[in-house]
Amino acid sequence: MTEVVLHIYDVTNSGSDKTNNTIVQINKFFKDGIGLGGIFHSAVQVYGDDEWSFGFCEQGTGVFSCPAGKNPMYSYRECIVLGNTNHSIFKVNEILRELSREWPGHSYDLLSKNCNHFCDEFCERLGVQKLPGWVNRFAHAGDAAVEIAGTTAFRLRQAKTEIVTASKVAYRFFAGVASNNSASPDSPGNSGRGTPRFQANWFKNFITTGAKPSGSDSEEVLGQQQQHGTETPLRQN
Repeated sequence: MTEVVLHIYDVTNSGSDKTNNTIVQINKFFKDGIGLGGIFHSAVQVYGDDEWSFGFCEQGTGVFSCPAGKNPMYSYRECIVLGNTNHSIFKVNEILRELSREWPGHSYDLLSKNCNHFCDEFCERLGVQKLPGWVNRFAHAGDAAVEIAGTTAFRLRQAKTEIVTASKVAYRFFAGVASNNSASPDSPGNSGRGTPRFQANWFKNFITTGAKPSGSDSEEVLGQQQQHGTETPLRQN
């Protein structure tokens, strides 16, 4: 049995001091001020002096390690003890090998598969509590917003399709009326309103020019790059 520690950093790797300072201020207000959350990087320490996390790379695993609390890419904030794992060091090494295969670097996604999601998965397999909600709350909120936006866009496209379908049915009805009446002269009561054939043609033009479905939506994919340390097996103190 050994202790499992979560290390948390402010994400200050933007390359811009102004942006980094803004992120720190956001974290101070939303996390320290009102307890809501912030923009954080996290890593898990279990057995030995290294912490384990996940990040983007073009080839190979995204799982990497570095000395606990000393990731040079971010600004260290705090650590939280998540409990004790009953797994042996050999079992933990086996879990890390599995995660290394399951979490390739190219699969990194800022909202749906980031370092905090990895730490959640790692902690679950270690049998300890998951990350506090505030650590990854902004990513969850962003992911929910993307899902809602996508669902809304789909419903709008679906609604447009239904409108066009209904319009085509109406057109066929009017065309049928025009066909049935094409051989008979117009009555005096219809002289000022146009013939059914004219009405059908007008409706057809409306369908084909004024009710076309919109084109496919485009999406901007948010990415973040990160330099990784070298994976090393766990060492027991």
